[in-house]
Amino acid sequence: MTTVAAHPVLGRSLDLHPQVALRPEPFGALAYHYDTRRLVFLKHPDVVRVVRELGNHDTVADTLTACDIAPVRHDAFASAISSLLDSEMLRDRTG
Repeated sequence: MTTVAAHPVLGRSLDLHPQVALRPEPFGALAYHYDTRRLVFLKHPDVVRVVRELGNHDTVADTLTACDIAPVRHDAFASAISSLLDSEMLRDRTG
């Protein structure tokens, strides 16, 4: 997939950090990190669905495909996922 080369995050294997809880909200969800006490708003139900599914697929790109996210939206999702990585809401999957 050409978008993987444009956004390295799309080729990564990620998962929700084990210290993060997602609370559903009408706009999407609130993500709360118990260790850092950081609170992040996930402002779209599609982002919440992708975040919840990350651990079930080999890569972020595979997750987007499995969640039927249109390829034209992959850049926006890559940015959102990168932000979630920076805020430690997501982490690289090990083993």
